[in-house]
Amino acid sequence: MTIQERDKNVVWHPFTQIKTAPLPIAIVKGEGAYFYDDKGKRYIDGIASWWVNVHGHAHPYLAKKVSEQLQTLEHAIFSGFTHEPAVRLAERLLQRLPQNQSKIFYSDNGSTAVEVALKMAFQYWSNQGISKTKIIAFENGYHGDTFGGMSVGARNAFNLPFSKLLFDVIHIPVPTKGNEEESLKALQTVLKQDDIAAFIFEPLIQGAGGMVMYSAESLNKMIEQCRAKNIITIADEVMTGFGRTGKFFANDFLKNKADVICLSKGLTGGVMPLGVTSCAKFIYDAFLSDDKMKTFFHGHSYTANPTACSAALASLDLFDEPEAFENIKRIEKKHAGFLQKIKSHKTLVEARQLGTIIAFEIKTKEETSYLNSLAEKISNFFIEKGIILRPLGNIVYVLPPYCIKDEDLDYIYDSVEEFLDKLIEE
Repeated sequence: MTIQERDKNVVWHPFTQIKTAPLPIAIVKGEGAYFYDDKGKRYIDGIASWWVNVHGHAHPYLAKKVSEQLQTLEHAIFSGFTHEPAVRLAERLLQRLPQNQSKIFYSDNGSTAVEVALKMAFQYWSNQGISKTKIIAFENGYHGDTFGGMSVGARNAFNLPFSKLLFDVIHIPVPTKGNEEESLKALQTVLKQDDIAAFIFEPLIQGAGGMVMYSAESLNKMIEQCRAKNIITIADEVMTGFGRTGKFFANDFLKNKADVICLSKGLTGGVMPLGVTSCAKFIYDAFLSDDKMKTFFHGHSYTANPTACSAALASLDLFDEPEAFENIKRIEKKHAGFLQKIKSHKTLVEARQLGTIIAFEIKTKEETSYLNSLAEKISNFFIEKGIILRPLGNIVYVLPPYCIKDEDLDYIYDSVEEFLDKLIEE
């Protein structure tokens, strides 16, 4: 019995309609920017394995550091105890994060990092005896699959069965090009209410919503407006962190920094699950009290797992080497060159780029959404080519590990162009 057949008997896969989906590809090895399946076929990982891998698969330095940690301390309870990897990682992250960030709270993935941020914001006000229960978020956003994350995300196929169970959120338009004033006015209108606890956003680019991009100038204005009204700002940098936008964090593009920042995905180099929520000092201070009911009652069994922290520390070591951002700039430049070539293609609504992310929105008679029927056709075409690109409906994007070779990028670009040309022929 093959691994795929065994899988079908016992496994339930995410974001997959099991009845109609083909058997999953069995990956047996990763190396650099490549995956290898059980038949020996090689695939270029064009989306960094759901945006988590930054330095390449099976990186020897990351493996070495994780192995060393496993032989010393694999895990320890983090309530009432601490350990070197967690403390050191918090110190090093705060050196990289905006200067207004003061404390690191650990969880285990992007959704929980967002959940922590929302609970921090709500309880910040509650601890002061102030009732503020509304969150502002952008339309089209995605912040994870926990109930808080679903609530602040767009109401769509991802969360429709749970819509009656989600808390009320005020969604405003994204300040995309030409839509900046409408978005800012919508925010200003909402800020007249006195029950707003926080404003959450994916800074500069919305990931699962279709790689929708907007300017730092617009976001600066919006954060400034929130700050004037004493509203907490939350940057969901789960996808944008660790070089994806061309800077270490998307907040690095901003004059006005978020009060709370959520991290995961690239945090450990793509090796292990780990989430982080950092916050400004004024938020942390609101939880300091002789009243134990003002404690932040949140935690996970694997909070600050030493092995995951060691992977993150090793990843930061690699970011300290010049090669990391040399590769990021190289990819950015390659993407920019291809963008100029392809942006006027007849089949495209738009081609757009930010840092190491390039996206192509394909014209379609259907609504632009995750469930667009073009997605399956796109995915199958690139799998045949030995390229893993998991489209967001009719939107194709490339978001590779930073170690990807120029010739592999060129092969992906040529394949994108070939696919678009085939659509014209059809």
